[in-house]
Amino acid sequence: MAKQRRRPVRRRDRKGGPTSTRRKSCPYCRDKVEQVDYKDVSMLRRFISDRGKIRSRRITGACRRHQSQVARAVKRARELALLPYVAEGSGDHRGGRGDRDRDRDR
Repeated sequence: MAKQRRRPVRRRDRKGGPTSTRRKSCPYCRDKVEQVDYKDVSMLRRFISDRGKIRSRRITGACRRHQSQVARAVKRARELALLPYVAEGSGDHRGGRGDRDRDRDR
């Protein structure tokens, strides 16, 4: 008698659970925008974090096509000084190596 194999459950096949939320729709597809404009700084600010990093598709809800256009537009806007490369320092982040160099001072 042959054993029956259980098919592994894929992530997208699961229903319910604490993380079951509808996928966000792409803001550019919703507004029927073909090209992402690097000069539209207010829209691009929605796609970068408070530290200045470009947010992922999973966070922003953008489709694959528009997410790559957003990344390119953010990089162009940074090059033209429309967007910052890094966020303004609040002073509480020490950065660098932290406490790893503490022993060298002794």
